[in-house]
Amino acid sequence: MRHGEIVNLKRNQINLHKRSIHLTDTKNNSSRTVPLSNKAMIVLKEVTEHPVRPIDTSLIFFGEPGRTGTRNPYTTNRVWEAALKRAEIKGLRFHDLRHEATSRFVEAGLSDLEVASITGHKSMQMLKRYTHLRSETLSDKIADI
Repeated sequence: MRHGEIVNLKRNQINLHKRSIHLTDTKNNSSRTVPLSNKAMIVLKEVTEHPVRPIDTSLIFFGEPGRTGTRNPYTTNRVWEAALKRAEIKGLRFHDLRHEATSRFVEAGLSDLEVASITGHKSMQMLKRYTHLRSETLSDKIADI
């Protein structure tokens, strides 16, 4: 998912029974349903069922009330930069994780149509722009040819 789709995620968009998130407000104005991995299910179940959740927001990742008294999506910039600094990683953007996930979906054997359905890419040209296959994976695939 895109950063904005994650930080603006609301409880009513998550369907734990169907193991999915339904997005209606996307970059390309097309709704899509995103399947959830087992790890994502565990995290979202814990977050949505946490007993200490404020009742004044349906946001999953919320910040403190601002001057207006309303809660906005959690701002990730400082946390992201601190995590990169602790890990001694330079130049990694949050959006790079989207590229990485797209490439790993392809390597896992998902079809282009399946990957585009998950990522929300409208064209195969954009999908290919996001896909970066690891040479060692390709080497493994052609090893016995």
